[in-house]
Amino acid sequence: MEQKLEKLSAKDLRKKIYSMILPITGENVLQMLAGFVSTSMIGYIQTMPVIIAVGALGISARITQLIWALIKGITTGASVFVAQAYGAKDYRKLKSVIQQTLLSTVFVVILLQQLVFWKAPMLLSIFNPKPELMESAASYLRIVSWGLPFLAVMLIVGGVLQGMGNAKTPMVIALIMNGSNIVFSYILIFGKFGVPALGIKGAAIGLIIAQFTGAMIGLSVLFGKNGVLYSMFGKQFFRVDIREVLSIYRVGMPSALESIFWQMASIILTMIILSFGETAFAAHQLGLQAESISYMPAIGFGVAATAFIGQAVGAQDRELGKRCMKELIIGSLIITSISAFILIFLPGAVMRLLTKEAEVIKLGSIYLILMGLVQIPQNISGVLNGALRGAGYTRVPMIVAGAGLWGIRIPFSIILTKFYHMSIVAIWSVMCIDLGFRFIFSLVLYKTRDLYGHRLVSDKPIEG
Repeated sequence: MEQKLEKLSAKDLRKKIYSMILPITGENVLQMLAGFVSTSMIGYIQTMPVIIAVGALGISARITQLIWALIKGITTGASVFVAQAYGAKDYRKLKSVIQQTLLSTVFVVILLQQLVFWKAPMLLSIFNPKPELMESAASYLRIVSWGLPFLAVMLIVGGVLQGMGNAKTPMVIALIMNGSNIVFSYILIFGKFGVPALGIKGAAIGLIIAQFTGAMIGLSVLFGKNGVLYSMFGKQFFRVDIREVLSIYRVGMPSALESIFWQMASIILTMIILSFGETAFAAHQLGLQAESISYMPAIGFGVAATAFIGQAVGAQDRELGKRCMKELIIGSLIITSISAFILIFLPGAVMRLLTKEAEVIKLGSIYLILMGLVQIPQNISGVLNGALRGAGYTRVPMIVAGAGLWGIRIPFSIILTKFYHMSIVAIWSVMCIDLGFRFIFSLVLYKTRDLYGHRLVSDKPIEG
């Protein structure tokens, strides 16, 4: 057993925290780089216009990200249970949570995958895309849907391992998966080594191969000889405990709804942005990818906050929680300041890594400058919300997201475009205002909650 967190000196605690944050940051940077490379390859496809290829990827992602949001929310619930059980040394509870999360989530995702596969054009029709864009997007969406169950497994494995403070293993899995994605996407998109050039379909197939690889490695980690579920391998693993599942979902659903709020808002914003034309949409889509320079590394601090605050609550150690939060806030500020500098002062250089289209680069650079100005409040909000989740306050981040997205971002975007006919830059400005508001709201709620004296999530009755 590792040395207890509460007995660590300030230096050793900092080392312990960063031994988790650095692998999470590494994992997210790997995902960011893989996304950069994949998007760049799609941006250089010669068999179709760049704006069609990028647009097809963008509107398809709006659909798959809804399912990702559901999985991520459930995974967050499981991670909170795991972190608190790990802190309380309740290993029976820990194993049960992982088992039931895997069983229930994979079953639900398989059902959703079939819906996406058979109803892809209907789902995409909400964006009212032009025929060429619809054809490419539907083809891409049908193919990538087969990777959703593998994605679910990877998210669960990563979430529960991080809840126990193990961030290195998910990073290694991410390294292998993203490396596979780049290699197979390159071969299949451009037709290398005798393989026919499949264009955007090749990108979809390459992604599935990578997700399958990551899922199989993740399962081997859980069920291997030294895995946490090794003793449960066999028929007993497939026994469903409805009460346990409901407990996990009760805690995870607010986080799922929070992510779904994001995705639904993204769908509406996508419809609005598409009204500005395909060049504007391509600039927005590539800008989002470029912004991950800042956002992806910062995610690690939010995940670490959930894990360490969850363990502090499980151990009923108020001082430990406060010490962890201090380190997390300082670290997030340092990392975000560097990435914000890049977005604000080198936006053109970043955009040129993704496309050679001059108009897209010019417009996308404006997006990066605006987003760079709000990176610090956005990423500190992530740490605060991560801490709230770890303490069991999973509804609070959901409320914050709902207020910002549906009270500011969506209504003002609709008003400015429909009634005042303003440009896409006005939409991006509204997004900045939303992020600033949510930082203030998160800070107020964080200050008014007793995080470290909160009840364990396993001690609460199932509501309803």
